[in-house]
Amino acid sequence: MTLLLWLALALMVGRPSFAHPLPPMTSDVSRLPLLPVKSSIGDWLVRRPVRKAGLYQDPDGHTLHLDNGLVRRSFRIAPNAVTVALEERGKGVELLRAVKPEAELELDGVRYPVGGLSGQPDGAYLSLAWLDSMTADPGAFRCIGFTVGKTAERFPWKRPSGPPDSGKPAPWPPPGVALTLTFAPPRGRLGGVTVAVHYELYDGLPLFSKWLTLRNEGARPVRLNRIVVERLGVVEAESVVDAADRWRLPNMTVLTDYSFGGDPLAKRDGPVRWLTDPEYATQVNYLLQTPCLLEVAPPLGPDVEVNPDETFESFRVFELLHDSTDRERQGLAIRRMFRTLAPWAMENPFMHHLTDSRPEAVRLAVDQCAAVGFERVILSFGSGLNMEDDSAANLSRYRELAEYAHERGVSLGGYSLLASRHISDEDDVISPKTMKPGDAIFGQSPCLGSRWGIDYFRKLRHFLKATRFDLLEHDGSYPGDVCASTTHPGHRGLDDSQWTQYVRIADFYRECRAQGISLNVPDWYFLVGSTKVAMGYRETNWSLPRARQHIHARQNLYDGTWEKTPSMGWMFVPLSEYHGGGAAATLEPLKDHLEEYEQHLANTIGYGAQACYRGPRLFDSPETEALVKRWVAFHKRYRALLESDVIHLRRADGRDWDGVLHVNPTLPQKGLAALYNPTDTPMTRVIPLPLYYTGLRTKAIIRMISPDAPPEGGAEKTLRLTRDGAIRPTVTLPAHGCVFLLIR
Repeated sequence: MTLLLWLALALMVGRPSFAHPLPPMTSDVSRLPLLPVKSSIGDWLVRRPVRKAGLYQDPDGHTLHLDNGLVRRSFRIAPNAVTVALEERGKGVELLRAVKPEAELELDGVRYPVGGLSGQPDGAYLSLAWLDSMTADPGAFRCIGFTVGKTAERFPWKRPSGPPDSGKPAPWPPPGVALTLTFAPPRGRLGGVTVAVHYELYDGLPLFSKWLTLRNEGARPVRLNRIVVERLGVVEAESVVDAADRWRLPNMTVLTDYSFGGDPLAKRDGPVRWLTDPEYATQVNYLLQTPCLLEVAPPLGPDVEVNPDETFESFRVFELLHDSTDRERQGLAIRRMFRTLAPWAMENPFMHHLTDSRPEAVRLAVDQCAAVGFERVILSFGSGLNMEDDSAANLSRYRELAEYAHERGVSLGGYSLLASRHISDEDDVISPKTMKPGDAIFGQSPCLGSRWGIDYFRKLRHFLKATRFDLLEHDGSYPGDVCASTTHPGHRGLDDSQWTQYVRIADFYRECRAQGISLNVPDWYFLVGSTKVAMGYRETNWSLPRARQHIHARQNLYDGTWEKTPSMGWMFVPLSEYHGGGAAATLEPLKDHLEEYEQHLANTIGYGAQACYRGPRLFDSPETEALVKRWVAFHKRYRALLESDVIHLRRADGRDWDGVLHVNPTLPQKGLAALYNPTDTPMTRVIPLPLYYTGLRTKAIIRMISPDAPPEGGAEKTLRLTRDGAIRPTVTLPAHGCVFLLIR
């Protein structure tokens, strides 16, 4: 019996290409180690905790604890499995106030809780003394055992051999512990169907993940109409008696890899929803409208059929528990999460966005990149590249250009537009309101499940493989459109249209990542392989006069790095005209605008970010070439530190200095401040530099550095840290200039 259960569980995990074996299932809690008494010591954002994630037993004999010293999620597994604690351990804050089912499924039109207990007398808090008298729902899937093991990669990641990533390569998969709870259906129903609820907890992070797999070992298909992957009764962040226009939410960041259509951290209409809890009758709000129930579910569907001997895998939920409400500290935690879960997003090559795909223009761009140290050429929109042309001549042409680039140490990629365009009435998404094309997020857009959509991805796969391109810049990626068509071969109807379209593009992105192909995508597909999104800017602002662009650029960089690392966002430099503006907005001819070109370089490099340098060339004179080469060399000299986390000092406003501080306590050089003067006159300022996140505690040695100075040159000055962990150097900033301070 044990062997059969082991085989069943091994089949439950993910799509076949990503399956990994699990240890035998057990219900014997006593075989687990005892829960350590102490939590981690020290600040996990400054020093990596020594304590590893593990699964532990409770002395009561029927409670499991996922714990890494920073956070803990506890499960009572009898008479059914249910989460009974969700604790931020640093301050001992309990976030759970009420038990809920671990998941919910609608199968063949019938709703089934997965796990859970009933009978909690008060939804405001959970007394552990109540648990022994609470009962299991006879209509729920019941827990029949658990397994414990190591974390596994969500999909293969082939690290790029060309442009380096930031600092020390991240481990993949992220190390930690994995727990799987296995559930059987209610007696007499759904014979052969089992559900596995998977959890992971990562080393050194207050971060959990969760997902479901449903295995059909029965004799007939079952239709999974709806699914709730997570439901938690969470302690409310505030208690308001009357109606409130805007509520403070619980102190946790919740994301999924079922993400499309922009920044999920700024949206409240995706799969992550904070709902009211009508079972919480003792809450302060008179109308019971407090948002204190976390529910994570697809907005629609999935409405998929699971045939005999098939496994369905849900999307994944990631829950980051915060130990502070400070914006910078929360941002540092979110950035650490992305560095861990999406390490490919730390790839940060210098990119020339080439506007001409003629072979002679591409070769010139490659040669110029090699000369100044740029690492990638991207054939931009409007360049003439067409990845949908799968003719032998087109594939041969770009294969030769990719080989030319690779021989010179430069990678080559290109642009393709997917959504936000009209294909045909037969292939576009069909509005459920009108049953006609239109009403899409971008007006009109192709359905990824149409014949055109299926063929489009076939052509992209063929192009990338045949040409050996290193990057796909995928514009208008799937934004979440639904489609009411019943004739598209890739989906059944409206209810499964969002799920099937997302699976199509997410699987494609995962395949690209497994092949070492980088992805620049305007939407947040980081957790399924995307490398970069836009840092955040209005495209038409690059047609403003040059001097105004610099203030906007540093505002965009400042705002864009609260929750993104510098490498996660691309900026823009209009070498040639972009969205109008004429000569006053552009840098061409480059040799006539060296000061403005240098300011663009200083802006992005000072923030550790990269821009799309868009135009036909990077330099047009020896002076221009030397300028670009100096700044590229400067970035590479301090790359690990510049691409480390940002502490926000002062946002650009055109009135006074602005800047940021890069910090990394694991490097010999702990900090690098980038300070800018936007005014017409030099200024001398005492500038506070908070050094807590550098790991320095008593003193700091600072030195001014620049692209024009020798790497080891410049006088050093020692400053003692004040009681608030800062130094306050006096800095003179040249007019329309910048100063970089290296700190150790």
